[in-house]
This record gives sequence, C-alpha cells and structure tokens, in this order.
Amino acid sequence: MMAAPALTGLAVFLAVPFALAVYFSFTNRSLDSPLPTSYVGLRNYTRILTDPAFLRGLLNNAVFAAVVVPAQTGLALALAMLLNRPLRGIAVFRSVIFLPVVFPMALVAVVWTLIFAPGPNGALNAVADTLTLGNWQPVDFLNDPHWAMPAIILTSLWQGIGFQMVILLAGLQGIPGELYEAASLDRASRWQQFRHVTLPGLRSTLLFVALVTTVLAFRLFDQVYIMTSGGPDDATTTVMHQTVTAAFERQQIAKASAMTVVFFLVVLTIALIQRRTMRPERDPR
Repeated sequence: MMAAPALTGLAVFLAVPFALAVYFSFTNRSLDSPLPTSYVGLRNYTRILTDPAFLRGLLNNAVFAAVVVPAQTGLALALAMLLNRPLRGIAVFRSVIFLPVVFPMALVAVVWTLIFAPGPNGALNAVADTLTLGNWQPVDFLNDPHWAMPAIILTSLWQGIGFQMVILLAGLQGIPGELYEAASLDRASRWQQFRHVTLPGLRSTLLFVALVTTVLAFRLFDQVYIMTSGGPDDATTTVMHQTVTAAFERQQIAKASAMTVVFFLVVLTIALIQRRTMRPERDPR
C-alpha cells in the first residue's frame, strides 16, 4: 500500500507510454496523414536501421558517452578526493562545484552558447587569443563540424560533474579510516592506498555512477537542441534529437516510436553489460 503511489506513477508515466510506443512502432500512425492507422509490421524498424541519419545519431551518442562517462567519473573522483579533507571552509568549495547541477541544462546551454560565440569578441576566443599572445585564429565552435561535439562535451562535463562528485564524496566518507591507518603502518604509498583501499571501497559507488552517467549521456538532447540543432552536417545529431524532431515537428509518431524502442534496447543492453562486467565482488563467506 505504501508503494502504490510510486508504482502508479511508474505505470502512468513510464509503462503505459512505452507500451503505446511499442504499439505505434508497428503502425503507420502519423498526425498529419488522413490515412487510418494500420499495421505495417517491421517497416518502421527497417527504415530507421537503414537511415544514415539515424545511424549517425547512434554513433554520436556512442562517441559522446565514450568520452563523457570516463572523463566525468575520473574528474569527479579527483574532485571528491580533493574535497574529502577536514579543512576550514571546505563546504563552500563543495557547494561551488555542485552549483552547476542546480541550474537547468537549458540555461547552461544558453550561457555556453555565448561563451562559444564566434569572432574575436567571443569569450572563449578572447581567452585563447590572450593565452597565445595573439596567435589564436577565432573559431566558430558551434558551426564547425570538428569543434561542435567537443563543445557539447565540455558543456556537459561542466554541468554534470558536481553530481557525480557528491556521490563519490559520500562513498569516500563511508570508507573506514582504520583501513588507511593500517595501510600507513604497512608503509603503503599514496598510490597503493588509492589502489588497494580507496578503489575497492568505492567499487559499488563507481558502478552506480558509471551506470547513471551512461544513461544520462545517451539521453543527450537539451544541449544539442539549443546549441547546434543537430548540426553542422549532423555532427551533433543524436537519437533523442531525431526522435523529438520526428514526433513533434514532422508528426511522424510511428517512426519516432520505432526510434524510441530501438534506443531503449540499445541503452538497456549497454547498462546490462556494464552491470555484469562491473558487478561487486561477492563476499566469499
């Protein structure tokens, strides 16, 4: 009875919509077509799996996740270890690093769009020009196929690293201090303490952070929609962006539903593989 409200919410906002997506993916449903809804089998799946734009979106999602997940987790762990010290005013530094997480991604994307502004007056171009003593050539980051995705990645790292840092900081504080004292008595170096005490103690926490970061990385949409609209030349297009475009701009409900189902299976498979390869070691007792 206590779980009924949560289960009802999951059913209404997750289970039922996904079931409808599965149903519509096997039909020709389109809001701008006068034709009645009819069963078309696997035609939508065949279309999207042979569509170069959709495959490019999957590739961009994979590249983004392959960079963001290890980079964000590693940087968050470094910050957590740096801030896991009993220093005066340390709470202020923790709050400052966590602050970007509080801001909505839409606001962060707008701010970083201004930072990546083209021309010599753009903030990042101006800083690079100063650091290189005037040898920097201004770059239009968000309209350059080589720079657009790195710009999206940098924005995402800045906004999300505080979330992982807080979780890893909590995990670090849960490791008994006696283990570090015993390691020090055994003359273990800082690296040995990190390898044999910190990492084993954070195994479950790192697994959770990696899984959550992977799911969030594949859910990439806001930054792309606001900063690049999937361009230039599909350099930053993602499956989420294509799904929203198909459903709400082109009103192709069936195609968008098929994209949703395929994308769900891809993310689920990756999450299960991560869970299996990084599962916590069982207690031999």
